[in-house]
Amino acid sequence: MRDPNVAVVVEDDDDVRNLLVAVLQQAGFEVHAAATGHQGVDAVRAHHASLVTLDVGLPDIDGFEVLRRVRQFSDAYVVMLTGRNDELDTITALHGGADDYMTKPFRSRELRARVVAMMRRPRREISGWPEPDTLMLHHSPEPRRTVTAQRSKILQHNGLTLQVDSRTATLRGKHVAFTRSEFDLLHDLFRAGGAVRTRAELVRVVRGEQDGEESYISEADQRAVEVHLGNIRRKLGDDPVNPQWLITVRGVGYRLAPARGE
Repeated sequence: MRDPNVAVVVEDDDDVRNLLVAVLQQAGFEVHAAATGHQGVDAVRAHHASLVTLDVGLPDIDGFEVLRRVRQFSDAYVVMLTGRNDELDTITALHGGADDYMTKPFRSRELRARVVAMMRRPRREISGWPEPDTLMLHHSPEPRRTVTAQRSKILQHNGLTLQVDSRTATLRGKHVAFTRSEFDLLHDLFRAGGAVRTRAELVRVVRGEQDGEESYISEADQRAVEVHLGNIRRKLGDDPVNPQWLITVRGVGYRLAPARGE
């Protein structure tokens, strides 16, 4: 079981590593540091960390390989750090299971704020298996009444159902596995009810920030949201030319597609 107060910093630059350790200690974490990828994997495993900051450029194996190995045994939050502002790096990190991605030099306050907000959110990724409430929903003789009674907990649109409490999703009865960030973005767009959500607003959803919070949002942050939404479209098989769920509003953000007759 991971310890909610333990963090592991994987960074080969002494100055950056010391800064990260200090920032996380100030945020209340017991922090363990590693200078190589192999040491980082071992530290995450040994200390059951709940948070990992992971440099992409390491002297032995790169951060993406460390992330792949960590994801084999840990569901810790992972923040990738890199000196390159490369869209391919962002896509690779998020596809590999990272929760956030920041470029160096980073703002210490921003990193701490992101971490604190991240730790407030449910960590469990969306599994492909239904929870008991979901089974009741699909096998109930009166599903419409069940949905009405639990309107705030079950959201449906064009055959896609989100079970908010269990954080599970089904598409016309088949289970879809979304990551935490993907589920949060879908949930936010469902609740918006067709209103446009800007990229900045969706970045704050992924970070777990409260409405009204103001924080710096970079182009990399917005690209990360685009990657998450692209992953959602791929998993749903949504056609961007004739979308059933996600519509891109060019230059602004995204909104839910109009409802269709089932």
